[in-house]
Amino acid sequence: MPRKSVRVLRLAFALALILIASRPAGAAPALIPRPLHVTAEACGKGLDLRRPLRFAAGIDAGGYTIVRERWLALGLPAPVTSAPGAAHDVDIVTDRSLGAEAYRLSAGRAGIRIAAGDGEAAFDALATLAQLPERDARGWHIACTSIDDRPALRWRIVSDDISRGPFPTMAYFKTRIRTLAGLKINGYSPYMESVFDDPAHPYVAFPERLTAAELRELATYARTFRVALIPEQQTFAHMHETLKWEILAPLAELPHGYLMAESDPQTYAYLQPLLRAELAAAEPTPFFHLGADEPLDLGRGRTPRTPAVFAAHVNRVAAMVSAGATRPMIWDDAIQSDPSILNLISKRTVIATFHYGAEPSFTKYIATIDRAGFDQLVSPGAANWNEIYADLDTAYANEAQFLADAKAAHSPHVLGMLETVWHDDGESLYEATWAPVAFAAASAWQVAPVDRATWHRTFAQMFFGGDGAGFAADLDNLAAIRAALVMKPETDPPDYLFWSDPFDPRIQARMQTLDLAGMRVRAERVLAHLARAHPSLNAPAAAVMRLAALRYDTLARRYQIGKEARDYYEDARTHAVTHDDGIVYRSLNIAKYLCWELRDEMTALAPLYAAAWNYESRPAGRDRVMVRYTAAAEQAVAQADRLYAAAREDYLRGGTLPSFDDALGPAR
Repeated sequence: MPRKSVRVLRLAFALALILIASRPAGAAPALIPRPLHVTAEACGKGLDLRRPLRFAAGIDAGGYTIVRERWLALGLPAPVTSAPGAAHDVDIVTDRSLGAEAYRLSAGRAGIRIAAGDGEAAFDALATLAQLPERDARGWHIACTSIDDRPALRWRIVSDDISRGPFPTMAYFKTRIRTLAGLKINGYSPYMESVFDDPAHPYVAFPERLTAAELRELATYARTFRVALIPEQQTFAHMHETLKWEILAPLAELPHGYLMAESDPQTYAYLQPLLRAELAAAEPTPFFHLGADEPLDLGRGRTPRTPAVFAAHVNRVAAMVSAGATRPMIWDDAIQSDPSILNLISKRTVIATFHYGAEPSFTKYIATIDRAGFDQLVSPGAANWNEIYADLDTAYANEAQFLADAKAAHSPHVLGMLETVWHDDGESLYEATWAPVAFAAASAWQVAPVDRATWHRTFAQMFFGGDGAGFAADLDNLAAIRAALVMKPETDPPDYLFWSDPFDPRIQARMQTLDLAGMRVRAERVLAHLARAHPSLNAPAAAVMRLAALRYDTLARRYQIGKEARDYYEDARTHAVTHDDGIVYRSLNIAKYLCWELRDEMTALAPLYAAAWNYESRPAGRDRVMVRYTAAAEQAVAQADRLYAAAREDYLRGGTLPSFDDALGPAR
């Protein structure tokens, strides 16, 4: 070979090494959360994954499951575990000098070496390893990489509302826990009001119930993935589903109300066995959340509203669950209203500081608790309640700022995060929350903030396993549609708009100020992409994105129809004066057909929504939502029939037409 060619090859090889070494850390693959330090090493093509990777015997079972499940879904050869003492490609050693939850991962051509400070760190290292494979023309491989990592916040917990409608199947409970664990979430807290199966009051948890055996099974399962199951049982307000029963109604502050009466000893006779049964099923657990938020009815009935009364309740229920290392937890809203409460409750009580808006700073809330020497978990939200899809812009702004303020406090009393997912409307789907939940998980783990500009591309690539640009565009469009629904001075929740009568002139006036056509174009772009996209990972989440796009498109179309049908009817009225029958009947028929379009939209959406629900949850809550699809379709049929009756009875026989609102009948 000529010397010049040799020099060219050597130069090309040197440039390749430089490019490998300077590859932006984490750019490929996408890693969530992003490790503290990622260094690309020059070693050629890296670790080839064309054959099954061998894991050392005794590997962390949960971490190995996370790796195996992801790699199989992506189409990699299924990893295997080696016999004790046999050759292997992935090895983990304990190195206490690293400290709790810290690990080092080195990926080279010969294999993967992990040093972990403890068992949780070993799991977290495997969760990172699960995301490391990348594919190019050569196939799947892991680039030569060195990672040093540890979390910024010790606790990263997700609170999951299982009391307002969606009630997960056991299979989906476990899928949820595994997916959260893969994001390095280490606590899962099911929020319960009246869903735990209390043998003393078996009628309360109806029609769905979580038995002690199921809760124990979930706690054991979660521990496999280094996730602590943390019961969250309301004990004060939000208890109407318990207090509506006549036997328990005497415990209410107001008749069949929402607040349990602190002044009635029977309140605690009811709560004690309930709390202790839940604790026994979940222990060992680091925390037990006792709720106690929004006691709005305190002082409106038989019990005075004072700091002492609130504190007395907290202290009594806290004593019921303060077993071993378990610490009681409550929400902070009553405390923020009156910080003197902190002088009256035990310092063992952990405060969950929850605030959900896009505020410029959350420091004042954190400082109120911190100054009093109480441990706290900051609690942002996924902004999914009363939404067709999570309000991504609000969720990201809330999570980013709240968690940045928590880390900036540099306080030993800030223990971590309690991210919340609520289902106030009874119909929101958990699969619509993964982007904000993952954003919160990353924000709590990472020292540096999540790069919002690249977040959707990073999330889409990691979560769906490919086509990052396409799924990122879908998320961008869903966020933009939600932002386009903002009205001044007061914005209506998307669920309210979706289910409202599109012919209601009050809502029509507001909706016509919005770019309905622009919303629909964005929604239909999502539909076009998702019609051909087939993600390797988390396909149900993509299906819920498609459902959300359809519902947004339907929402906007409903209000277009609300105006168009009225306009066609008014056109018919105008021509009725001159008895231009051809135009009159044509316009009346189109108005009727537009009502049929409203009917057809609901009947088409209903089975898609039911399928999404069935993937996640048990049927009782689904059936409560499905009646809304039926009712909306029936309303549209009735409206079509009334317009047809106006054509037959008023115009054909009387020669005139009533107003559009009179034709549709009484106020809707």
